[in-house]
Amino acid sequence: MFKLCLVLILLIAIDASPVQSGSLSCSGNISASDVDRVHFALNLEFTEAEFFLKGATGKGLDEFNATLAKGGPPPVGAKKANLDPITKRIIEEFGYQEIGHLRAITDMTGGIPRPLINLTRENFAVFMDRAVGRRSNPRFDPYANSLNYLLASYYIPYVGLTGYVGAIPYLVYFNIKRLVAGLLGVESGQDAVIRTLLYERQNETVEEYGGVTVAELTNEISNLRNELGMCGIKDEGLCVPLWLGAENRTTSNILSANPYSLSYDRTAQEILRIMYGTGDEHRPGGFWPCGANGRIARMFLDEGCYGDCVCSDDN
Repeated sequence: MFKLCLVLILLIAIDASPVQSGSLSCSGNISASDVDRVHFALNLEFTEAEFFLKGATGKGLDEFNATLAKGGPPPVGAKKANLDPITKRIIEEFGYQEIGHLRAITDMTGGIPRPLINLTRENFAVFMDRAVGRRSNPRFDPYANSLNYLLASYYIPYVGLTGYVGAIPYLVYFNIKRLVAGLLGVESGQDAVIRTLLYERQNETVEEYGGVTVAELTNEISNLRNELGMCGIKDEGLCVPLWLGAENRTTSNILSANPYSLSYDRTAQEILRIMYGTGDEHRPGGFWPCGANGRIARMFLDEGCYGDCVCSDDN
């Protein structure tokens, strides 16, 4: 399906036991190789790259480096956002960083085809509406302004961050560990910047949801991801009850972390449930309507169950 770098052929041969799809799991201890785990992360890296690049520059990954997509379909619905100069500069840098991430993983492991990615306005609105519990009016549009774009960005990079944290304990090989540590460092930084920019505007109301503030909406988005992930609290908004704050001494929550102020972790199954929006790693939808790519993701899909997966561009 894809050609691996020569340096990793032996690694794959040694560490390529079948992935166990099993039932609902909150454990990352599935039978999968280091390369399988990094390939799974490419799904999120592709999603971030397309969203950031298109949002800031109006151009997608294929216009910067088409070979990285490995023949995968272009995303649907992404477009240039109406960003203020500072936000545009930051998001543009994030987009270029994501190209670097894709290059790093592909150069080491051979990569996988880009999945079909749904970045339509309507898809984001569905997730936001579900988080708040009511339909947005006017319809939520992530590309309309900087605040909406940052709120939409709040949904995706943090999921990748928790995925890297979850994968590291199960990695075997030094080169892969070093790669993932480097990826995690930058993904964490991106999430921190997004959360800080939103924290500065925490008391502003989001027009599409009436009196809901930015802080309240981030809490609702985090609650939705916890609900879809089905493995407890691994996600927190910008303001939390004192018992969830750092050392139980603050209600501000610029960085989401556990009671020891360590990053939360998520499994591949949890990430699929969240990004599909279905709460079921076997049932695609949401951002990856045809399912995520790579050996881990595909082992959770029954043959033919994702055949009707076309999403339309509503913009």
